[in-house]
Amino acid sequence: MAEHFGYDIDRRYLPVLLPFLVRPSTDGVTLTDEGSFVATFGLLKIATPLRNVVGAHLTQNYRWWTAVGARMSRADDGLTFGTNARAGVCIHFGQKVPSRLRRSGHSALTVTVADLQGLLSAVGADDDESDAPSP
Repeated sequence: MAEHFGYDIDRRYLPVLLPFLVRPSTDGVTLTDEGSFVATFGLLKIATPLRNVVGAHLTQNYRWWTAVGARMSRADDGLTFGTNARAGVCIHFGQKVPSRLRRSGHSALTVTVADLQGLLSAVGADDDESDAPSP
């Protein structure tokens, strides 16, 4: 059975999220029965085989202006689908995954889902350490 992890949306940031057409009832991360990792954020989507997920860790305590919305990292080729400034899961990919924002691909995606531990467990992450803010 497919697993879906919806976003933890901080309603204070809805005006920032509106241009992305984020759909709270359907957007988030889905691990499909066919073995795919699919993350949607309004009009944006990243999809890759689940076997391409090579790690994941918890990140937290972001600055809102670097975390909310769809954002590419200035430090690396990472991408964020952010809906709050509290916490998220940074998913690492073995092979870069392309998006509309970067055709050459992203080696990581941070998502601010409501069930952080559930997503970490579902992708097989060993979350012994928290990371500094990444978005």
